[in-house]
Amino acid sequence: MPYQIKNVLAAQAELGECPLWSVDEQVLYFVDILAPALHRFDPQSGEHQVMPVEEHIGCFGLHEKGGFVAALRSGVCLLDQQGKITQRIAPNPGEAARSRFNDGRVDRFGRFWCGSLWEPQDRNGGKLCRLDENMQLTVQAGDVMISNGVAFSPDSRWMYHTDTPNGVLYRYPMDEQGEIGPREVIRRFAQAQGGLPDGAAVDSEGFYWAAMFDGSRVVRMDPADGQIVDEIPLPVRWPTMIAFGGPDLKTLYITSSREGRTAEELAAYPQSGDLLAVRVGVAGLPEPHFRQR
Repeated sequence: MPYQIKNVLAAQAELGECPLWSVDEQVLYFVDILAPALHRFDPQSGEHQVMPVEEHIGCFGLHEKGGFVAALRSGVCLLDQQGKITQRIAPNPGEAARSRFNDGRVDRFGRFWCGSLWEPQDRNGGKLCRLDENMQLTVQAGDVMISNGVAFSPDSRWMYHTDTPNGVLYRYPMDEQGEIGPREVIRRFAQAQGGLPDGAAVDSEGFYWAAMFDGSRVVRMDPADGQIVDEIPLPVRWPTMIAFGGPDLKTLYITSSREGRTAEELAAYPQSGDLLAVRVGVAGLPEPHFRQR
């Protein structure tokens, strides 16, 4: 039976990203990086709240004490429930004028991973960073142009990571303390063959789901070899990231972009920037909270 895609929120975001389901609140949060704003959407009531943020917001995570940990252009901060900065923790380790934070999430050790992108796209100037419970931000990996697709296996033995323009899906081994080892390539992608891997999530069976930017689809991949085992065609050409939500974590929410598109492109894909949802047959995993010592 084909997947039934629903447009659940006509957000018309410039660059919708980082959807995150709150199990406690039963709502979906996501960002419009360029607005910049944090969105809160309640699928039961339809209530949609938009909270302006001071600067470009790439990604965020739920904080165990309330509010959020977030990676903004200038660095990593704590935000209150309305998206206001309450504490600046660490500066962007790159050049904030040409590099901003992008994709990220909290791991099951309670630490916040956040990656950056190199805006000129003339070299691999992006970084992957980690914020620990002692509020120290460290660079964990580099040599990427646009850091994306951070996700973790259910047993926390692997971390996955993509570099979108370079079309690469990596994995890093994780030890019992959550420290990562050398990365290895799982798969390389060509844009002409169905888009490039953007934001992602792992389901409860350990499979890796990725939004394929410029590919009008979401794919489910075997994490061992990157083999595509399922795909969901979409009415938007530039999906950006996904999140499992709903009471049973079987609703896949998908953000999308309309950044830099021509009038003709937007006429062909009028739902660009909207929030989509589709029911899937496997549950996702609840998102952990950031732990602060």
